[in-house]
Amino acid sequence: MTVNYLKKAQEGDIKSIEQICMATWEPLYRFIYFKVQNREEAEDITQETYVKTLTYLQEHNISVQDFPCFMKTVALNVLRDRWRQKKRRGVPVNFDEINPQETVNLEQDQQIAITQRMQIENALARLNAKQRTVLDLRIIKGYSVAETAKLVGKTEAAVRTAQYRALQALAKVLDSND
Repeated sequence: MTVNYLKKAQEGDIKSIEQICMATWEPLYRFIYFKVQNREEAEDITQETYVKTLTYLQEHNISVQDFPCFMKTVALNVLRDRWRQKKRRGVPVNFDEINPQETVNLEQDQQIAITQRMQIENALARLNAKQRTVLDLRIIKGYSVAETAKLVGKTEAAVRTAQYRALQALAKVLDSND
């Protein structure tokens, strides 16, 4: 993504807006999905983030370097707004439609998910700090290889190699727990 795309997008150029969306969609979606753990909600928040970001972009200047971080900030704000709205409204429950067996299955699914998450967290804790950092930035936070390389002060090739080795080490740790 270049300064040229941002300037043209500010002027309303559809092709530039498409290019920005294509360049930023995947890491932004992964970032949001990690937060909400729900595909439909992540898609909705991603879409709303683009609408708000592009509306803001029409009136203000944002540097190319700050743009991915700015989009993640907008996404977090959209997410917080949704959480606040849900908290105020609450969740309506129709007791006639509740199936006790489904409730038990839901609780079991939640317990399995919690167990899996704890296993992954324990496995991550057994990796060295560099491996955890690379996995955190690349997979959990959704940064690109270039962004991660810049943050850790290494080349992109070194980040790819470190990620590959960290994933292999993580797989070994997880396999040894079985």
